[in-house]
Amino acid sequence: MTADDTYAVVIPTIGRACLADCLRALAATEGPAPVEVVIVDDRPDPVGALSPAGAGVLRDRVRVLATGGRGPAAARNAGWRTTGAPWVVFLDDDVRVYPDWAARLRDDLAAAGARTGGVQGRLRVPLPEERRPTDWERGTAGLEQAAWATADMAYRTAALKEVGGFDERFARAFREDADIALRVMDAGWSLLVGERLTCHPVRAADPWVSVRAQRGNADDALMSHLHGRDWWHRAEAPRGRLPRHLVVTAAVLAAPALAAVGRRHAAAAAATLWALGTAEFAHARIAPGPRTAREVATMVATSAVIPPLAVRHWLSGLIRHRGATPVRGVT
Repeated sequence: MTADDTYAVVIPTIGRACLADCLRALAATEGPAPVEVVIVDDRPDPVGALSPAGAGVLRDRVRVLATGGRGPAAARNAGWRTTGAPWVVFLDDDVRVYPDWAARLRDDLAAAGARTGGVQGRLRVPLPEERRPTDWERGTAGLEQAAWATADMAYRTAALKEVGGFDERFARAFREDADIALRVMDAGWSLLVGERLTCHPVRAADPWVSVRAQRGNADDALMSHLHGRDWWHRAEAPRGRLPRHLVVTAAVLAAPALAAVGRRHAAAAAATLWALGTAEFAHARIAPGPRTAREVATMVATSAVIPPLAVRHWLSGLIRHRGATPVRGVT
């Protein structure tokens, strides 16, 4: 590894126990070590200093910064802006790099051209072998096809500086990776997929996690303001079900309104459309899963709630971010 290929690692965290496993795997990988590991403590109300347990042989290279709960985009910015390495590898605190990760990273960076702004790692999501995966597990497994996911993404520091880093208006771990990837490519840099592998386990989640995830629709609205309506294609992101959610939500709102003005047949038609749309959504989530009583009940309940919440968050994002323009670098 040449001086131009040396790298730092930045790991944003909210203090989850999985951080120790992430650091332990990073310390055990074979190949060139990072010049430093910057752990960014983004807990809103930290109690005590964050311990880099598990860092092992890397402990002397670890620095801990605190950002006070401003979100992963702000945490990553705080991390990369304090390191002088030519490359910065962003890892999520719940991933586990494989034993040959550092050696493969060395090869990934060595193969990067002068105008290669970033090199993505390949993610592997282990799923249960004894049963079909749940809806949540299948959603996490989608990271294996995600483009430019910052669960393991190396960016050239020069490219980060040119585009101004991550957009801190993305307060959740959602779409901030697609946004910066588009801005890096718009600035004339190329992005590549490397050969290194990283394990991304499925974290435990409660039955309502899919409902809370609908907040990401506001970030999709921000992306549309920033990058135009075709950003889905350019960012290689799945379109999702928002168009169907709009139809189902319109139906459930129209049914009582039509009934109130005496249009009973139209109200019945709207109610039927809502019921059919909700049933189709629930079936699409239940059919490929384990079909246990708990999973079926969760899918039925959340499938009724998700469409109106998704639309609400999307409309909120359209209004809140109207007039938004992309982050620019300092020239």
